Amino acid sequence: MKAPLPRSKPDPIPALHTVPEHRAGEAKRAIYDDTKQVFRVPWMGVVAMALTHYPQFWDTLWRGLRPMAQSAEFATAARRLRLVAESGVQEMQVPEITERLEDLGYGAREIRQIRDLVEVFGQGNPSYLLMATIARLLLEGHDLSNNRKVTPSRPTATPEAALILMEPHHADAMIQKTYADIRQTLGLPFVNTDCRALARWPSYFQLAWTGAKPLVGSVDHLATVEMVHAEAVDLALSLPNPGGLSAAGLRRAAAQDAPLEEVLAVVQLFQWLLPELVVNIACFRAQLLG
Repeated sequence: MKAPLPRSKPDPIPALHTVPEHRAGEAKRAIYDDTKQVFRVPWMGVVAMALTHYPQFWDTLWRGLRPMAQSAEFATAARRLRLVAESGVQEMQVPEITERLEDLGYGAREIRQIRDLVEVFGQGNPSYLLMATIARLLLEGHDLSNNRKVTPSRPTATPEAALILMEPHHADAMIQKTYADIRQTLGLPFVNTDCRALARWPSYFQLAWTGAKPLVGSVDHLATVEMVHAEAVDLALSLPNPGGLSAAGLRRAAAQDAPLEEVLAVVQLFQWLLPELVVNIACFRAQLLG
């Protein structure tokens, strides 16, 4: 039987305590580097940064999640989430923008760099979504599979792409306005790493967001987000559990760091937003398929 886990945004939005990679001390940097290596991504997701603020919780979660995330089953699940998102986006009328970029003066090399960066997030975000979903399931009292047998995944290289983040204090008035629009449209107090990385090309990013924004909240968009969320829950419950993660153990660890409700609210926030982020990246990818 599948455990019920409706997509739900916490209200109020909890305070987040994150340390960006460039400010991380030696101990936190080691945690960040290990997380990126296991997930095979070149960036530490804001979700993981926020969860490492709770050391006992994070240690318990990651100790159990790490061997799962290195399995072929986990890699297959991440690919499945991406496929669900991209299949749903194919049904939408996503405006193609390659010709408009060329009209603005973008060359083939620049467009390829943008595509490569979108690909990095398309590959990596599903892993962070699975992590958030597993954490939420456990904190809400749902245990995972009893199967501890995993198939080792084949080694693959971490995608290579330069993540030069356009932080809000770097941005000009145009990007500041775009960031504010993203926060308002998505109902978030921050701008995700994906957007800050893609805003490295300001004129591209403004064009991409302007084209994607009308889709956000549409019937087809919401349906696809819900499909990704539901698939993430089903996959999280079916994955092997080699580290023996348990609801009781993770809840106990979280309560050592802070009130359980506080940690749960942080997890719920990211488990709510990540399905939409996966879908939005699929929209950005579709814009560049021409």
